[in-house]
Amino acid sequence: MRIRGLFVTGTDTGVGKTVVSAALMHRYRASAALRYWKPIQTGIEHDDDTADVERLGGCRAGERETMGIRLPRPVSPHLAARWHGTTISMPSVLAPLNHLPPDAPAGSPGPASGTTQWIVEGAGGVLVPINETETMADVMSALDLPVVVVARTALGTINHTLLTLQALRQRALHVAGVVMVGDRNGENRDAIEKYGDVTVIGEMPYFTPLDTAAVAGWAATGIDRDGLLLQWLR
Repeated sequence: MRIRGLFVTGTDTGVGKTVVSAALMHRYRASAALRYWKPIQTGIEHDDDTADVERLGGCRAGERETMGIRLPRPVSPHLAARWHGTTISMPSVLAPLNHLPPDAPAGSPGPASGTTQWIVEGAGGVLVPINETETMADVMSALDLPVVVVARTALGTINHTLLTLQALRQRALHVAGVVMVGDRNGENRDAIEKYGDVTVIGEMPYFTPLDTAAVAGWAATGIDRDGLLLQWLR
């Protein structure tokens, strides 16, 4: 089943994909019938990104999909699967799409009316393996969604971000924009936009405390101010 929306990936694990996903829920909830989904989650005994997005994004039950591959041990998906005595296959990753709830009828009450638009969060970075021959990039290709890249602002981010952009474009995946996370660094932002030929659509700080109000407040004015992502959420 084909879905529409955005795929959120990162230059690294722990870079801020989950918080950015929650921010996107806040930013575009009034404009689209959004639903969050994380197809693969490892280290589930320590972290539950779906629960985090539900909390930080202020999501209702119908705004997140809980089905997916869930494995213990916070390591790469291919390794977590091997240690668990199983193998991740692309059909198993995409299987939840065969059981999706129907879209809300057009004209029904509330912002979540009409065709569902998905915020899909990857595991780790673009080339993290999910099995012996496939990576997260193959998941992105199978879903064929435009990609939002989450990157750090700190030293090293130019190289990491440009490599990520290159890997995506080599697979003919459309890059919708970059969100940088951490203390603002104008030089790094300018370099990523210039050499990556991409738009930085947000600069997200580290939140203290990290809670729903902080994420919602930033999302209202801090991410995609020009509404560039709306073309992918309609």
